[in-house]
Amino acid sequence: MLGEHFLGLYEKALPSDWTWERRFSNVKKLGFDYMELSIDETDDRISRLYWDKNQKMKLLNICQKEEMPIRSICLSMHRRFPFGSADKYVREKAHELMEKSIVFAEFMGISVIQLAGYDVYYEPSTEASKSAFMESMHWAAEKAEQHQVMLAMEIMDTPFLNSISKHLSYEKKINSPWYKLYPDLGNLSAWGNDVEKELEIGSSSIVAVHLKDTLAVTETFPGKFKNVPFGTGCVDFAKCFRKLKQLGYKGPFLMEMWSNPKQNDIQTIKSALNFIQAQYDSAIHNS
Repeated sequence: MLGEHFLGLYEKALPSDWTWERRFSNVKKLGFDYMELSIDETDDRISRLYWDKNQKMKLLNICQKEEMPIRSICLSMHRRFPFGSADKYVREKAHELMEKSIVFAEFMGISVIQLAGYDVYYEPSTEASKSAFMESMHWAAEKAEQHQVMLAMEIMDTPFLNSISKHLSYEKKINSPWYKLYPDLGNLSAWGNDVEKELEIGSSSIVAVHLKDTLAVTETFPGKFKNVPFGTGCVDFAKCFRKLKQLGYKGPFLMEMWSNPKQNDIQTIKSALNFIQAQYDSAIHNS
């Protein structure tokens, strides 16, 4: 727990060759309450969406044995298969994988799917790609409603959806209780947003919050959005925690980190957790 909040850890914070038992055991020992699953661009992680019932039950049984739930999915595979692609096959694959993600989450008892806010990623963004993205979000929200699985949009590392303000324009048009917001404090900060104001205008839509440090975007620097050690970037975590407290936020926090063979991952996680705990304590005690 982080104060009164459930605290989760991103799957990729630990080595990919570890067994599920080893991952869950270590996450629990470190003091986290849950894990966030990754369905990224790789064939290996996308293949999870095609698991049969026995494969899914095996993972569920391990979760129960280790007393470590999976409460959310970070669904970044839409970078590879974006809804706004000019390629019809890619668009169709994006829809197929989205529906499979929702059905997978329902079966696994996972309540939130964090979406990646890209109309396209490896292609030029166009009016057509933006239109296709909007239409697809309407469709995805309807599918999520059928299965009672929350879709929550991440504030991203590209200009397309780099603020809560931009997301809210989509959320208003889609108008679904199953299409909400999952801000990443690192991405939100790196773009020079007024973070406190952005959190305030989106407060009624936030279902979870990613904790990550970043280096800011400038006229001469594209920013750095991954693998920035906590406390060395541009995020004012204490200010963010203080504002979320004032707004009455009670949802979970998720520490987004990445395993690195050149580091001791467990020690890196411990150090990051100590830093976040200190920032949280400072914010709450001075609020």
